[in-house]
Parts: sequence; C-alpha cells; structure tokens
Amino acid sequence: MELIVWSEILLSVYIITFLIGLPANLLALYAFSVKIHSRPLPTDILLLNLTVSDLLFLMTLPLKMHEAASGMKWQLPTSLCSINSFTFFSTIYTSSLLLMAVSVVRYIGVAFPVAYQRLLKPVYAIVTSAVIWLISAAHCSIVFITQHHPSLANKTSSVCYESFNEKQLEILLPVRLEFFIVLCFAPLLICVFCYLRCIMILYSRPRISRMQRQKAIGMATGTLAVFLICVLPYNFSHVLGYFQGESPKWRYYTLLLSTLNTCIDPIIFYFSSSSFHCTSKKSIFRRRALNVSGLERQPTSTS
Repeated sequence: MELIVWSEILLSVYIITFLIGLPANLLALYAFSVKIHSRPLPTDILLLNLTVSDLLFLMTLPLKMHEAASGMKWQLPTSLCSINSFTFFSTIYTSSLLLMAVSVVRYIGVAFPVAYQRLLKPVYAIVTSAVIWLISAAHCSIVFITQHHPSLANKTSSVCYESFNEKQLEILLPVRLEFFIVLCFAPLLICVFCYLRCIMILYSRPRISRMQRQKAIGMATGTLAVFLICVLPYNFSHVLGYFQGESPKWRYYTLLLSTLNTCIDPIIFYFSSSSFHCTSKKSIFRRRALNVSGLERQPTSTS
C-alpha cells in the first residue's frame, strides 16, 4: 500500500515537473540562443548549457513516469534503464557544476573587472562547459559498470538502478561518497564563497542603489537555495549510505527535490539576465572609473 502511494506521488511530481519545466526551459533555450547569436558572453554560454542539461533531464521523465505508473517495477529493456539512469543522474551533477561555474564568473566580473575582460572570449566558456559535461559523464558511467559488468550485474532485479547486491555496493558506496565531495559539497562551498564576496563588494560601492543590491542578493540566494534544497538532500544520502553500508531506501524520494530543480532554474535565468545585463544603463556593474589608476573600467557583467 505504501509503495502504491509513493508511486502515485512520484508520478504526480514527474508530470507536474514535465508540464512546467519543458516549456519554461524551451523558452530559456530560445532566449539564450538569440542572446548568444548577438553577443556571446561567458555566463550566457554556461546558462545555455544549463538549459540543455535541464531539457535532457526532462526527456528522462516520461520513462520515469512509466516506471512510477508500473508500481516502481521496470518493465522495459535493461539497457534502456541504464541509458535513462545515466542521463538522469549526469544532468543533475552537470547542473550543479554549471551553477558553480556561473558563480565563479560572477565573482571574477565583480572583484577583478580588468582580468575579466580577458575571459570574455567565448572559447573559455565553451571549453569549461565541455569539461563539466565530461566530468559528469565520467562519474556517472558507474551506472553502466554496476548494471552490466559481468561480475557485478544483478540479473534478477526487477527494478531500475535501485536494488543492489553486496558486490555492487562495495563499488557503488565509495563512488557515491566521492560524488558528494567532488560534485556537490565542493561546488556548494565555491558558490557560497563567490556570492558572499560579490555581495560584500557590492555593498562597499556607495553608488549602487538599494534595488540593484537586492536583485543581486536575490539571484545569489536563489542559486544557493537550489543547492541546499534541490541538490544537497539527495547527495547527503550518499554520505549516510556509505557509513551505514547500504543504499538508503529513502534516497530515491530526495530525487523529487532534484526533479523540481528544472522548474526553478528558469527563474534564476530570469534574474541573471535582468540584474546582470552589461548593456543596461541600470546595470550593477556599469562603467565607472578606477579610483587608483584612473583607467576606464569596462563592463564587468557576465550576462
């Protein structure tokens, strides 16, 4: 009975997320495509990749809906389970790494505006995005290893990447702990540092209005909230699972928060475009003279 209730909850969340997230991210994809075509900036390229990541995540939801509607029993080919799980998890970590990269670009733009000008070439953002995709894909290849390696495969399981034998857990639990440290906790710390420093720098500049500061704080708070609410709970289950020596049963439901992330990201995109627009006269990082050198400061916005 409990499994049926949870299946219905999962199905409902998947449907709502798909119906809201798909059009929102398609709109964001169009907006960033137009923006990059006219003037490619590092943050726009990173956010475009984040949008693509969210759309790939949303493409996995129909199969997740089928799984939930089937009472969490996987009735499709095993290979399809592996491909869907790989895409599902890799896009989650790609998103967290891309949000980290955006925070770093923001910080450089605010704290080191002269150095930031050297990073405006699109190639840097493209290479960064490619490296992030490769890191996520390499880590999440563990899905194929645990599912298809001859000495690890659990051919009797009727669920998709959820019920693991002892041999699989021996490999999977340490890898999950590394996931938490490298793909979640480290990016979170970097985001906290970068955005706190951005806010402190903005408050030290008297010519910036209160509304502009509030917009910057809102974007920083929104990004950190995504990490704390949508990414951290699922990844924290990796830590507990490692020390308990098992895969926590409840970890699957923390993924609901990660699923809702695809509906939140377009809101962050909106604030990114409106409060950090480099050509706007009301831009937070508009042109101003350097106090010491007297050199004209170039726009330090990243989108």
